[in-house]
Amino acid sequence: MHIVLDNTAMAAAGQGNVLASRLIHRAHAQAGWFLYAPTCALVEADRARPGTAEHLAALPGITVLDLDLPAALAVARHKTWAAAHCQYAAQPTPDRPNGAIIATTAPDRWIGDPVRVLDLTP
Repeated sequence: MHIVLDNTAMAAAGQGNVLASRLIHRAHAQAGWFLYAPTCALVEADRARPGTAEHLAALPGITVLDLDLPAALAVARHKTWAAAHCQYAAQPTPDRPNGAIIATTAPDRWIGDPVRVLDLTP
C-alpha cells in the first residue's frame, strides 16, 4: 500500500489524529506499507503547525520526497505547491505501478483531480 500524506494529513498527525497515527504505525511496522511526505506539502504542514516537518521527517516509516526536476515542472503548472506535489507523487511510477492514494483530512479539496483519496477525518 502506497500512501501520500497531504499537508492536512501531516498537520493532523501532529495534532494526534488517530487515523493518521495508525497509518504511520503501519508504515513502520508492517511490510508492504509505504508513506510518502512530498516536500512542498511538508512545508505547508509546518507553516500551519510549526514543528510538524521535523517530527514527520524523524519518523522511520515516512519517506520524504524531494522536489526534483520532474516534480518541480509538475508543480509549476498548478496554483498550490503542496497539492501539486502530492498529486505528482500519487501518479504511477516504476516503483508504484498503481500509483498511490492521497491521505487527507480535506477530501473535498481533491474532487475533480485524478487521484484516489483516503479520508482521515475522524
